[in-house]
Amino acid sequence: MSLLQVKALGKIYNTKLGMRQCVALKNVSFEVIEGEFVAIMGASGSGKTTLLNILASLDKPTTGDVLLDGKSFSSIPDRELSEFRRKHLGFVFQDFNLLDTFSLKDNILLPLVLMQTPLSEMEARLLPVTRRLGITQLLNKYPYEVSGGEKQRAAIARAVITDPRILLADEPTGALDSKASAGLLGQFADLHGIGKTILMVTHSAMAASYASRVLFISDGALFSQLYRGDETNRTFFDRIVANLSILGGGDIA
Repeated sequence: MSLLQVKALGKIYNTKLGMRQCVALKNVSFEVIEGEFVAIMGASGSGKTTLLNILASLDKPTTGDVLLDGKSFSSIPDRELSEFRRKHLGFVFQDFNLLDTFSLKDNILLPLVLMQTPLSEMEARLLPVTRRLGITQLLNKYPYEVSGGEKQRAAIARAVITDPRILLADEPTGALDSKASAGLLGQFADLHGIGKTILMVTHSAMAASYASRVLFISDGALFSQLYRGDETNRTFFDRIVANLSILGGGDIA
């Protein structure tokens, strides 16, 4: 059975005065199997961020449903959603969302603190994650003392330390230079290599070329999808760019 099932999602927003409706998503359906690395692409306003917010249980669809391990999001009471997100979903954002008054260590451990995890278990989880991401030597530093790439690696560590079922990333390379972006994408590839399921919204064809599958969203609907198969990053990149030229959205970088 698929890890994530997205069934006929629709999302309609009403304007402030309620005189007009904005259709953000239209009948979007797909499935994600465990261990997949899926990129979601589309022009600004295509609906990809709305889709990610619904998959993150931060927004609710007007129609349709999302199931994780067969459990419907619509069946989860609002009062339990925060706990559900902490246990099952990890988040990586474009602007890092680190707390400047916390050290990197405290930022990384924050989800476990909120889950009331015993200190011994937190310490046991910390080093394997930070060693894999190459930031163990930075744990006592604060976000303003490290580079953008190091901040994003700390954000990834915070996202994966709870061992979430799915890692959700929203434009994770958007605030990084090309060198830091390549390093971050290499970390995502490593996480994918050890079986982590990743869903990443991106404008970048280069970022998407690291995924195993790319979904293209246009005007709120699923336009097309590409599977990587055994292709190299470069070959998959070229196919993504060709598809974007038809779709009319996304960036090469």
